[in-house]
Amino acid sequence: MDWNTILQLYAWVIAIYMIVVIFFYTIILFFSTLQIRKEYRLSKTEPFKDYMDENFTRPVSIIVPAYNEEMGVVQSVRSLLTINYPQFEIIVVNDGSKDRTLEIMLEKYDMVRVNKVVRKQLETEETKGIYQSRVLPNLYLIDKNNGGKADALNAGLNFAHYPYFCSLDGDSILERDAFLKVMKPIIDSDEEVIASGGSVRIANGCDIQNGNLINIGLSKSPIVVMQVIEYLRAFLMGRIGLSRHNLLLIVSGAFGVFSKHWVIEAGGYKRNTVGEDMELVVRLHRITKEKKLKKKIIYVPDPVCWTEVPESLGVLRTQRRRWHKGLFESLWAHRKLLLNPKYGTIGFVSIPYFWIIEFLGPVIELSGYIFIIFSLFSGGIYIEFAILLFLLSTLYGSIFSMTSVLLEEWSLRKYPKVTDILKLFLYAATETLWYRPLTVLWRCEGIIQIIRRDHSWGEMKRKGVSK
Repeated sequence: MDWNTILQLYAWVIAIYMIVVIFFYTIILFFSTLQIRKEYRLSKTEPFKDYMDENFTRPVSIIVPAYNEEMGVVQSVRSLLTINYPQFEIIVVNDGSKDRTLEIMLEKYDMVRVNKVVRKQLETEETKGIYQSRVLPNLYLIDKNNGGKADALNAGLNFAHYPYFCSLDGDSILERDAFLKVMKPIIDSDEEVIASGGSVRIANGCDIQNGNLINIGLSKSPIVVMQVIEYLRAFLMGRIGLSRHNLLLIVSGAFGVFSKHWVIEAGGYKRNTVGEDMELVVRLHRITKEKKLKKKIIYVPDPVCWTEVPESLGVLRTQRRRWHKGLFESLWAHRKLLLNPKYGTIGFVSIPYFWIIEFLGPVIELSGYIFIIFSLFSGGIYIEFAILLFLLSTLYGSIFSMTSVLLEEWSLRKYPKVTDILKLFLYAATETLWYRPLTVLWRCEGIIQIIRRDHSWGEMKRKGVSK
């Protein structure tokens, strides 16, 4: 086999892979469109007044892990205090912050140390103190030694008083009706739904004052705008389609509600992984399948949580490498699910999808970009393959992202300005040219770190989104 034949075969392998991925995403898009329109109509016609009655709802413990969150934790708590929900408690877990997170919380909310007996169902780092607000009795703070986000969530779970809990990032802002909407499927399902996740949108560029969302807007930073598009695509196109058939493996750590019983039954959050949110969801699927129980983990598009994202390429690069390492850790820890009949569609659809498309996809895409660059210098038949790969890449990247923007406008309409939608649409058209190759490269760097056993996390620097 000569060199030209090898290169042609190589190009066809990439092309066929991308065609398969495009076909799969097209199917997901179809189901997502049907589902989001159905839920959108219901949200407009079904009243939520009954769910404000404590007799109909389930009380929720809101756990907010905070590590160096002095810029946003007060505003996040302030936002939570204004939500429309009849019964809840807020548990901020200060995970050994090195900044003034603890001092600011104690001062702003007049918190005093209390003696509470905590049943330690999950192992965590040592707790140094528990505090309660004198003016807001449902607001608590746990001060503990640093153990990571998963450890902080487990500490909050040990303390939580209610049967359902929400994990919420310390820099997040919730829309006022978000809890009513994300809890509705759990309440209506008679405990069949054991976890429910809401949408996460980007707060950079929005007008947020005192923890309340005043106006929705777009950042002027191209990096942030591209992340807005990326989030729309991931949530509106990806997770809705998977959730429709109970294939969802990720409930975002930024905003998700879980049954406390089932999470403790599963052993809580795994502390030695950077992808603790996905790993927990996979473990919940695994346990319920092994027990032969019909439990569901779903995604609800309308409840929205607004969170801060990186505004620099350096921080974004670190984040994407960390996410990809977390993806691998979750898949590898549960590798026995792959193509295992015992786990049904999770083993035959979800796990293969995340292995082949989400984890290995960046390697295939990067090799495609390398081939395109090589073809520009080689000419001949390689140019034809390069054009084919570029068109497939555009369809795979930009077209689906542009469709996600249209889906947002068609259904949820969170962005009120026509100029914002137009800006998102135009930026989505350029995704294949610069943004997607960057994220593909960073995810491949994450794979290299896995091979080198580099366990460094990097740090997400925040400036705060609330005034």
